[in-house]
Amino acid sequence: MDGHQKATDAKSGPALQKAPPVLRALPLMLLLAGLACAYALELHHYVSLGWLADQRQALLDFVALHSVGAAALFFIVYVAVVALCVPAASVLTIFAGFLFGWLAGGLLVLAAATLGSCLLFAAARSMFGDVLRQRAGPFLARFSEGFSSHAFGYLLVLRLVPLFPFFVVNIAPAFFSVSLRSFAAATLVGIIPGTFVYAWLGRSFEQLIGDAALEGRPLALADFLTPQLTLAFTALAAIAALPLVVQAVRERKAASRAGDD
Repeated sequence: MDGHQKATDAKSGPALQKAPPVLRALPLMLLLAGLACAYALELHHYVSLGWLADQRQALLDFVALHSVGAAALFFIVYVAVVALCVPAASVLTIFAGFLFGWLAGGLLVLAAATLGSCLLFAAARSMFGDVLRQRAGPFLARFSEGFSSHAFGYLLVLRLVPLFPFFVVNIAPAFFSVSLRSFAAATLVGIIPGTFVYAWLGRSFEQLIGDAALEGRPLALADFLTPQLTLAFTALAAIAALPLVVQAVRERKAASRAGDD
């Protein structure tokens, strides 16, 4: 984290702490209220793989007739899905590749996912940003310090590892001293591989629907995923983690030499 980021956090941290608890909780409460309304109205069914598969021709026709409006509507829906923690981001990314093509769909998802993630992170940070610093024990306090010092690298690894749910990685950094700029940059860079891979998978949407129909079962997200794909994402995460490992070794050696002196 550079000096400018630390100065920014130093200014924003006290401001958040001085704000009334109700005011700090308001952004997150609004998101939770939006999530409750979405589920109450059963809007999550309209971003499910089954519904999208059933409506694919109508949606393709709509995109053909109203390409700009369709892209704008998709962008808004995707931002809302990510910000409200609706578990449909992977499905929508695949469908973006199917509707708009893997390149245009991937770019659309990159922008929408980054914005939605930042909205959720900012809302959670406004409410929980100082909790860990006030109540954590020595171990978690040291972990928080290390996380904030190497926020971009840590977040990049978390984004690349396929084991962590997307919404968890959006919320977890809010408990640490991570700047919005670091969070946004790591999110944008970290989701690039997965976004374009999933958008590319959208090209096989029709074929997989046909294969599932022949087997007499509905299409599932697992049909798009392979062990090789998971292995590839894990390898990317390992590569991204190497600089963190090297930096940790260097810091430990420097601390050891300082102790000897």
